[in-house]
Amino acid sequence: MSQSRIALITGGSRGLGRNTAVHLAKAGVGVVITYQSKQKEAEETVRLVESAGGKAQSLQLDVSRTGSFGDFAGQLKKVLKDTWGRERFDFLVNNAGGGVYKSFAETSEAELDDMFSQHLKGPFFLTQKLLPLLEDGGRIVNVSSGLARFVFEGYAAYAAMKGAVEVLTRYQAKELGARGIAVNTIAPGAIETDFGGGAVRDNEELKRTIAGMTALGRVGVPDDVGGAIASLLSDGSRWINAQRIEVSGGTLI
Repeated sequence: MSQSRIALITGGSRGLGRNTAVHLAKAGVGVVITYQSKQKEAEETVRLVESAGGKAQSLQLDVSRTGSFGDFAGQLKKVLKDTWGRERFDFLVNNAGGGVYKSFAETSEAELDDMFSQHLKGPFFLTQKLLPLLEDGGRIVNVSSGLARFVFEGYAAYAAMKGAVEVLTRYQAKELGARGIAVNTIAPGAIETDFGGGAVRDNEELKRTIAGMTALGRVGVPDDVGGAIASLLSDGSRWINAQRIEVSGGTLI
């Protein structure tokens, strides 16, 4: 990868976003990460990227607040110019967002609206707003979830939005193809992060249960997903487009 390439990763202060940033830095890609409220954690991601030999900046962004996207685009444009002497970036990774663990019967309208804002409406309009700053021939990776294919009770609202993201990915790939922009979905399985209160990382019984359902016999770690996203953004993957790529070690196959 050319060292002049730049990626924007939403939700880069921790977990999969942080790991992806480090993997891309090792591949020579400059990184801009966003964080919602965890500024110190974002600064740690920047430090890790720099330790890996890369260059990074962080910007505050709440992906559920679409009204802020215009100002954010202006901030990003300035960072690109000041840090890299560029007017555009190459890769967009729509990663930010939390979850809700509630049965379908108990999920409230407010909780569904929150999932919609974080995982579908936010990435939809953020990507739309950033299109003028995205290079022709660039790439977009939308982060979904294995839960859009297999089912664990309690994730109806979250998984439904991720299913919608996967459909959106195909439409984006079709409509942005004229600009040479490839759009794909990465769908992680159960990963040891602080997502969902860190259940997969900290609950040994849950970990054993999921490992028993997975062909490779364990739950995932952030490195499994960060590496996959970096690989998908490599030159060797440029002909992959409009695909859902599950990174779950073969869960429930």
